[in-house]
Amino acid sequence: MSGIRVLLVDDQALVRRGFRLILEAAADITVVGEAADGQAALHAAEQREPDVVLMDIRMPNLDGIAATRRLVGRGRTPPRILVLTTYDLDEYVYEALRAGASGFLLKDTPPEQLAPAVRTVAAGDALLAPSVTRRLIETFARHPTTRLADPPVSPAHLTERERDVLRLLAGGLSNAEIATRLTISDATVKTHLSNVFSKLALRDRVQAVVYAYETGLVRPGHT
Repeated sequence: MSGIRVLLVDDQALVRRGFRLILEAAADITVVGEAADGQAALHAAEQREPDVVLMDIRMPNLDGIAATRRLVGRGRTPPRILVLTTYDLDEYVYEALRAGASGFLLKDTPPEQLAPAVRTVAAGDALLAPSVTRRLIETFARHPTTRLADPPVSPAHLTERERDVLRLLAGGLSNAEIATRLTISDATVKTHLSNVFSKLALRDRVQAVVYAYETGLVRPGHT
């Protein structure tokens, strides 16, 4: 089997069936397995080695947040996690992003958007629109329990311009908007973000945004 390997994880068989039918219509995507809870997802991921896992959050035995954390924490190259949720401001989504998910999709997402979402995450990009970033992260970053008292890497390792770019990213700006705000090119923004990810050992934009809020580099409403 070639193309993007996808594992479907949801406790509702009808939901899994619907996603399978949609994804299997794409020539470059193969559904390699299904799981009805987080524990089964861990076993299936071990056996099937998916590139992307579509992960429900609320499931029996082991929820999607715990399963995401364990999958992302594996020693070898872990799969990318795309979280599925019913509500776009579900606090569990924020916890899933903290656990290492690369983005999230609403379960009522139009069918034609599902395959592109899988491709985006499989390519190493984060699936979190700037407007959603602003609304979601600011809402849940207000809870003091989400702060990292001792981050693994200090923001001091960044240059001032890299910190500027990270602050604007955390404020929900796109690369083009950041470039306009700082009067630099899109390519320069991408270079700065690449440096940020490398220096802070972050995988993508989602982790960078969460890091910015949790370390206090950005405060809700003060970007």
